[in-house]
Amino acid sequence: MSKILIINAHHQYPFAEGRLNGTLTRLAAEQLAGQGHETRVVTVDEGWDVEAEIENHQWADTILLQTPVNWMCVPWTFKKYMDEVYTAGMDGRLCEGDGRHSNAPKKNYGAGGTLSGKQYMLSLTFNAPEEAFNDPQEYLFQGKSVDDLFFPMHMNFRFFGMDALPTFACCDVMKAADAEGDFKRFEAHLKEYF
Repeated sequence: MSKILIINAHHQYPFAEGRLNGTLTRLAAEQLAGQGHETRVVTVDEGWDVEAEIENHQWADTILLQTPVNWMCVPWTFKKYMDEVYTAGMDGRLCEGDGRHSNAPKKNYGAGGTLSGKQYMLSLTFNAPEEAFNDPQEYLFQGKSVDDLFFPMHMNFRFFGMDALPTFACCDVMKAADAEGDFKRFEAHLKEYF
């Protein structure tokens, strides 16, 4: 079977202790191990070692990023993780610089990834209801999808040459949560793609 790195990117806030993201991380690790996959779990709030994280990315066939959506993006601690780990990995371990070459300096920006053949999956938790997406009449997202919102994160993984698996999302988790329903959908999602 395959090797899966699960990153729990939750950062604890007074209004969000991280139970949902922690439970989804645990469920993924248990289910994927039960399906015969080898897993490693990194919890960003517990700190990280840059060299170990680069090795984790090289080791993994798939990276599952479990993260809440804070101000339309990942928590600041995961952004710091990316700044440190991904920048250090630009030495060829995650990518060969930005992919451009002196003979064509204006072409192929972002095509230097060294993790081709690997995949990633985003698993997101939102306060926003599902109905806020994909509807041009909705005020904030104006018809945009969850993946449109997370386009920059998709590009970060593509920068390393990785391919996307379908995104999973739990919506309306603070005002109209359906944790049991979300857990069942997550289990089915993992079974379908792993």
